[in-house]
Amino acid sequence: KNDVPGAFVECGVWRGGSVMAMILTLRNLGVSDRRIWLYDTFQGMTEPTSQDWNQGTGGMAWDEYVQSSTGGGGSSWCFASIDDVRANVAQTGIDPSLVEYVEGRVETTLTQFCPNSVALMRLDTDWYESTATELRILYPRLSPGGVCIVDDYGCWAGSKLAVDEYLLEHGISPFVHRIDDHGRQWVKG
Repeated sequence: KNDVPGAFVECGVWRGGSVMAMILTLRNLGVSDRRIWLYDTFQGMTEPTSQDWNQGTGGMAWDEYVQSSTGGGGSSWCFASIDDVRANVAQTGIDPSLVEYVEGRVETTLTQFCPNSVALMRLDTDWYESTATELRILYPRLSPGGVCIVDDYGCWAGSKLAVDEYLLEHGISPFVHRIDDHGRQWVKG
């Protein structure tokens, strides 16, 4: 409604449900030309580090990752193939030329393929390293009035740490709105 310039970006797409909600909201607002960038391994979760533990249970993410490992660098944890996500997103009726699917680790792909301007960024890769990279690369591109959503701030300690460090380091003190137990969002001033 506020015509904030830029693309919609989601890091950590899983099956595509959140981006489908974004696309349908845009359609309901009469917007049909917004570019959508989707970043994911499309091979399940990446390896967590020692900073990635569940704030509610205290359980280490590594333990869950090992149980979900498929060998060969893949994981069944949050696995959805790129073909499955394409099929789900196609159900919205969006012009496929407006959607960029960027496959691989966001720590690498964001440095190679990234929109110049962002209106909405949704970060859902859970871990410290990926969230820190996403903020470092995408937040400076987020337009004033743009929205930053961090899905796992209240769940995974690494995600929370990456956000807190970034905001502190850059002297940013937004009103961070609690969406639910896990998610947080704010509007860039």
